Amino acid sequence: MPGPFTLGQIASRLGGRVAGDPQTLIRQVGSLEQAGAGQITFFNSTRLQAKLGETRAAAVILAPGNERLTQLPRIVSENPYAYFARVSQLFNPVTTQAGGVHPSAVVSPTAKLGKGVSIGAGCVIGDDVTIGDDSCLYPRVVIYPKCILGRRVVVHSGVVIGADGFGIAREEGRGEGREEGRWVKIPQIGGVRIGDDVEIGANTTIDRGALDDTVIEEGVKLDNQVQVGHNVRIGAHSAVAGCVGIAGSADIGRHCTIGGAAMIHGHIRIADHVHVSAGTLISRSLSKPGTYTGFYPFDEHEAWRRNAAQLRRLGRARSKGKKDG
Repeated sequence: MPGPFTLGQIASRLGGRVAGDPQTLIRQVGSLEQAGAGQITFFNSTRLQAKLGETRAAAVILAPGNERLTQLPRIVSENPYAYFARVSQLFNPVTTQAGGVHPSAVVSPTAKLGKGVSIGAGCVIGDDVTIGDDSCLYPRVVIYPKCILGRRVVVHSGVVIGADGFGIAREEGRGEGREEGRWVKIPQIGGVRIGDDVEIGANTTIDRGALDDTVIEEGVKLDNQVQVGHNVRIGAHSAVAGCVGIAGSADIGRHCTIGGAAMIHGHIRIADHVHVSAGTLISRSLSKPGTYTGFYPFDEHEAWRRNAAQLRRLGRARSKGKKDG
């Protein structure tokens, strides 16, 4: 494990301003509640002020406005959480599996692998796939043909890139036995293009495009169990939390965040710098940056039914008032 480092050494590497003893020795990071001797933590919410007073950490990272809330040695930063992430990387470098192709992986002879690529056990890499330099695929990743991954892409176990999107057309029934009609599959002939420095969490799926490509731009971070439909575009440096579903042809801007279990309708556009709260359904385009939240608060079942009934009555009364007016 790297280190230890003094607070002064950390600040010289990462920036920030030291308040208190710059010779304070740090060996590891820790949480506000559990950190102890030789550990540094962070503080970014006044709701946790009591825990800040109780922490046994050797030092703390905090914002200028909170600097006087503790007498502990500290590093003052405009963004304590991001600074803490950098400090954590300093003590805990990101580990990757060994380079090269695992003997159990199946790689098409037409696939193109860049320098320093790591392909884990049980991976399957299809025809005409391109994977950029220093990318890492953990065990049991499947990449369908004609998909492109940029440099330094990290793909966690169970990810499927380039499976068919949900493209089907309803054909009305004709003739005996077909009165109800049937679904006709639309061939998915596009691919998937993934930019540099993208990370894709375990068991996430990214569908190939129906005609044009599905595009994940540089720096995007996808959590575990995210579903990305065909022809979706996710703009650079956006982050999508777990269990989000993004329907086909949604166009998501740059520097957006989408909270866990949110649902994004297809064929809509979301502007840059939009932040969608967890559990929110986005059913129309969003043209302005900002935070969008929409969910009905849970309650005990009977109370929820009463509140829902009142909302329905209000809706009917409003409609009746418009007609009478």
